Amino acid sequence: MESLLQPLRQQLDSIEIRDAELARALCKLIPSQCPFARDIQIFGRTLFRIPPLCKINPLYEQLMGLRFRSLVYLADVCGEDVTPYCY
Repeated sequence: MESLLQPLRQQLDSIEIRDAELARALCKLIPSQCPFARDIQIFGRTLFRIPPLCKINPLYEQLMGLRFRSLVYLADVCGEDVTPYCY
């Protein structure tokens, strides 16, 4: 499985961000936090926590790197405030 994903990993790692619209779209598409982490509560008491499952995604590091490069492009090259993309 590892070797099957390597070309895709390399392709994601090689994407250069040179367009503000693409950078904004990637920042909106790739979540800043794992959407799967949840606290299971009953009557206001936390029974248990489901941990974030993103780290078991074999492309997690590449997607986070792509999102980070997009944020850096928007902040450094375009001079945009990236705060709205950080929540």
